[in-house]
Amino acid sequence: MKKIGVLLGLLVGFNFSVMSQDKRLEGLEEELEKVLETWQAPGFSVVVVDKDKVIYSKGFGYRDYENQLPATPQTLYAIGSSSKAFTSALMGKLRDEGKLKLEDSPIKHIPELQFKNNELNNMVTIRDLMTHRTGLPRHDISWYLFSTDSRDSLVQRIAHHEPFAKVRETWYYNNFMYLLQGVISEKLYGKSWEDNIAEQFFEPLGMSSSTAKIDGLKNGKEAAFGYKLKNDSIVTKMDYYDIAAMGPAGSINSNVEDLSKWLITWINGGKYNDEQILSPGYIQEAISPHMVMSSGPPTADQPDLHLSSYGYGWMVSSYKGHYRVEHGGNIDGFSANVAFYPTDSVGIAVLVNQNGSSVPNIVRNIISDKMLSVESTDWNNLIKERADKAKAEQDSVQVSMSSSQKRGTKPTHNLREFEGDYTNPGYGKFTIEVQNDSLYAKTKKESMWLKHVHYNVFMPYPVENGLPDTLEMSPLRLNFRIGDSGDISALTVKLEPTVDALEFRRKPKEVEVDTEKMKEYEGEYSLGGQTIRFYLKEGDDSTLYLFVPGQPEYDLLAIEEDTFTLKIVEGFKIRFDRDEEDKINEAVFEQPNGTFRAKRK
Repeated sequence: MKKIGVLLGLLVGFNFSVMSQDKRLEGLEEELEKVLETWQAPGFSVVVVDKDKVIYSKGFGYRDYENQLPATPQTLYAIGSSSKAFTSALMGKLRDEGKLKLEDSPIKHIPELQFKNNELNNMVTIRDLMTHRTGLPRHDISWYLFSTDSRDSLVQRIAHHEPFAKVRETWYYNNFMYLLQGVISEKLYGKSWEDNIAEQFFEPLGMSSSTAKIDGLKNGKEAAFGYKLKNDSIVTKMDYYDIAAMGPAGSINSNVEDLSKWLITWINGGKYNDEQILSPGYIQEAISPHMVMSSGPPTADQPDLHLSSYGYGWMVSSYKGHYRVEHGGNIDGFSANVAFYPTDSVGIAVLVNQNGSSVPNIVRNIISDKMLSVESTDWNNLIKERADKAKAEQDSVQVSMSSSQKRGTKPTHNLREFEGDYTNPGYGKFTIEVQNDSLYAKTKKESMWLKHVHYNVFMPYPVENGLPDTLEMSPLRLNFRIGDSGDISALTVKLEPTVDALEFRRKPKEVEVDTEKMKEYEGEYSLGGQTIRFYLKEGDDSTLYLFVPGQPEYDLLAIEEDTFTLKIVEGFKIRFDRDEEDKINEAVFEQPNGTFRAKRK
């Protein structure tokens, strides 16, 4: 009995990997260890599928870098946009069940959905959502910095998202269109997207470790922490990012052990363990080209990589004469790639706990060369050289941007006058406030220090551990605008490169005024021969109201001492002046068409 106990103890601590005897994978371990070292990645896990069997799976490095806990095939990672094939597959299931057609307008199933113009409303189909060809750019900041748990809220924002091309004119990646597919599945199945994914795929495939919410990663067994490489040398832990309502575009958490079952399903015509999970017809359609991603002939240095197209949640291309289907994924601290070669019956999944990492593509390509028995490329060194060149070019651009600064200028207003809430209906609201003689912009997700560039233009830097990270230079510029009244009325910022800068309207920061102080403003005032009135309402001593004959009642917002603005009308400010005895003697209306004084009666 004692020997059995020892054996069980050994099994508990064992890294359950599948070590291949396949001659095609000879020397693989050494190459993958080199990738880990070159990119200073904390860890990654990989699986290789041949037909309906796992022939190799292993973890490299650490899932917990600080505590040196190893990565294994059971380690959980966020897979980001590799989730998209799952979401589109729900559309395939619903079509096969007769619940929708891919030619349907999404508005048919989401009546509250509206796009920016009638062309989009009348022409966009579900198939367009699946293939990224609506003509809408990404507008990713709308969900990334202004996250919400309400899918309804995200759907409403789409009405304000500017397109940059005609429907089906060009391919352009858009996460919101995958959100809509998730919402359609909710409407037609009567359950949440998360439940639909679990019931339609995770459960029948036995993907018991996979989840569609961030809690599944936070509380999951053997979950990896996410990291980024700071200053090209320091491995730094990142917080888990909750995609929340945008889940259908990329919130699945999984491990390579589970993803091997997903790959086997696709390689084998939608069948897993003799159960038909997806129809063969949908499989063939989903992995066929529907929209060209990038045109042009192959390059001279890589003549065997070409024909980049998009299917349904999959990217389709030719890799050294072999038909490849794949999709990557990136979210804070994690990167992924899930790929297969349908005519070769080979599948590969690579998950890494490094932010924006090249590791998944490099590892996939190294394994592909071996499994397909084609001439090997030194992918690790080739992509490292490209990355170093791209970084040098980026540094040069930043130097150029800095040199265009108009030095010696200053903001037109005191920094306190920039404070307030700034809102765009297609994005959301963020707050700007003064801290330690500097402006800070704060969203639900993060805080940013605004460095003055010139005039009323500021540049944001992320704040980490309470301090601005000035090494993370941003290309964004916040340009504050002055309204007709002379106050800061809005800011513009180019958050989406394909359309004009977006405007965020300012609502001044409200200040608290005690009841006794508020009562001082009450009374009748003479303005241009008519009597106006300021008053408090019974039971509401926190809001001052204004009544002008022949106009609706206005409620006022206190923005500084003795100064108010109209809550629903922009560009108007009311200042109460005091006499020598510190009593209110007049109200001064500062309006776009002039300044008017109302004497107190």
